[in-house]
Amino acid sequence: MASALARNPQEALLWALNDLEESYFKQLKFHLRHMAVGQPHIARGELEGLGPVDLASRLTLMYGAQEAVRMVTECLKAMNLLELVGELNHVCLNDYREMYQEHVRCLEKRQEGTANNSYHQLLLVARPSSESSGSAAHPDPKQKLDSVVVEALFRSEENSCPAPSLVVLQGSAGTGKTTLVRKMVLDWATGSLYPGQFDYVFYVSCREMFLLPKCTPEQLLFWCCGDSQAPVTEILKQPERLLFILDGFDELQRPFEDQLKKRQSSPMENMLHLLIRRRLLPTCSLLITTRPPALRHLESMLGERRHVHVLGFSEEERRRYFSMYFTDEEKARNAFDFVQKNHVLYKACQVPCICWMVCSWLKRQMARGQAFSETPSNNTDIFTAYVSTFLPSDDDEGRHEHTKHRVLRGLCTLAAEGIQHQRFLFEEADLRRHNLDGPSLPDFLSINEYQERRDIKKFYSFLNISFQEFFHAMSYLVKEDHSKLRKESRREVERLVGMKELENNEEMTLSMEFLLDILKKENPLNLGLKFSFKVAPSIMQDLVHFTKQMKSMRHKRTWDLEFSLYDIKTKNLAKGIQIKGPGLA
Repeated sequence: MASALARNPQEALLWALNDLEESYFKQLKFHLRHMAVGQPHIARGELEGLGPVDLASRLTLMYGAQEAVRMVTECLKAMNLLELVGELNHVCLNDYREMYQEHVRCLEKRQEGTANNSYHQLLLVARPSSESSGSAAHPDPKQKLDSVVVEALFRSEENSCPAPSLVVLQGSAGTGKTTLVRKMVLDWATGSLYPGQFDYVFYVSCREMFLLPKCTPEQLLFWCCGDSQAPVTEILKQPERLLFILDGFDELQRPFEDQLKKRQSSPMENMLHLLIRRRLLPTCSLLITTRPPALRHLESMLGERRHVHVLGFSEEERRRYFSMYFTDEEKARNAFDFVQKNHVLYKACQVPCICWMVCSWLKRQMARGQAFSETPSNNTDIFTAYVSTFLPSDDDEGRHEHTKHRVLRGLCTLAAEGIQHQRFLFEEADLRRHNLDGPSLPDFLSINEYQERRDIKKFYSFLNISFQEFFHAMSYLVKEDHSKLRKESRREVERLVGMKELENNEEMTLSMEFLLDILKKENPLNLGLKFSFKVAPSIMQDLVHFTKQMKSMRHKRTWDLEFSLYDIKTKNLAKGIQIKGPGLA
């Protein structure tokens, strides 16, 4: 039998042809002549004198092994030799899985090529399935939460319970969700995670789904594989052997359009919703990451699932991170000692994104020979310190067209446009409209390259969604003093407050939190001096109106959940997953 000895498509093709009786072999040649239409030309009569070995060689040379097997498989189907078709598909699928795993490894290596090769552990806790009632976004702190590792996410909690096929991984912005799941895909590709459990693990970025040319399961797999010739029909025949990781469900939501009742789900969203509702590929496994505010939308579509919370870094891991980031041992020690003495900074460094920001900010201060004089009193102060430190100076050589104020205004208007239209990827034309030069702003924007047919297309995104939310909040302060803009500003503020009332969320949006902190902390006029801009008096009136409304509303802050759960579980938490690099996701 072809599959008994064949180790790759070439050998499978040869054994399949050798297994054919002479009459079937002649029929195969007849079908191949018709299959060759639209393919590289096979001269009339060219196949007549070829035996199995020569035919296999000729087809492989002309079309490549995978395409040659596909052509022969189609012919065998037409001849109703389905057993032989199954054997060929089995060998080729195993071979293609290895090709896909190599694709994943190369992709991750290219994306992380400049990152430090050190890894950092995240803390994960899961709510037992028997306690699945209540709010997943804001569980009772007294509720039992079990430590969990990624190896056990799809494992049965008890012998009597079936293994979960749907896991929701939740965490606030910057807690490491994206970095964690990308590491999971890489570990699967190297054979160290879920060996023998999943034939394929597909990573799907929800923010990138608009790039998908067509919204079908087949097109989704072509896109995930980065290969328009992937054997997706065969892969989809065993959905129970597939794991789809849907990263960033919250980035599918459009709260502003929801409020205005103008929103219509796109075909792409409809397909993902069918997948989540288990109406499409119902036996596949799903891992969905999201920020807490989107859980209300997500949970309405879910059946049985496991909820896992990403809490960020342990105290030990924070120290290790500083040692990795600062290559100089003395600088690492000085920076960590400064942070450890400041309760706000030390607690905030539980969040990987903020830990990276603090390290970057302190390193720049050291490079400038400046003392650590600023002492942030909340997370907003940390973002303010980072942004004011890394904005280009007005007198930077060769940067006259990109002064601090112009760059700040551009980042703010870009962020606001994105938040209001639920956009997280921007083209170079978008940046030009906002007077921004993407490659010159690596401290705020990252470049994402995507293959579009034969071309490479560049998109930009903020380093983390929390940066986009911060600049969105700042956008209310940098507006010009014109009547049109004043109406627009008041309308946006009222929409922020109205959205809060409409959704009745316990957690305010990060943009609102940043803005409220800025208005509480200091006079925005002084903040304007720090960033080289003036706050228009009419805008100040709108912000006073916003502050009064927000003070009357009860709300929870971003990262409060992670901090409180960490405090409760810190003594009993087991080690979590290792993640790579600065942990911005």
